[in-house]
Amino acid sequence: MNNLLAALSITGMTLVSASAMAMDDFEKYDTDGSGTISMAEAEVNPKLAEQFKTLDVDGNGELSESEYEHFEG
Repeated sequence: MNNLLAALSITGMTLVSASAMAMDDFEKYDTDGSGTISMAEAEVNPKLAEQFKTLDVDGNGELSESEYEHFEG
């Protein structure tokens, strides 16, 4: 039982850490502080620019935080 609790705790901490790192990256790309990433902002990362149209599911030309979460960089 203790091993299971330890494994669940480690898994939870890993997920929280990954999420926090993704949000740090989002803020790094959102250089104008608008709360979204434009294509111009995304172009600093070739992989992000390449995936931009696919990630922009609502087609508004900007990536929201929830859209950015699907970035595979």
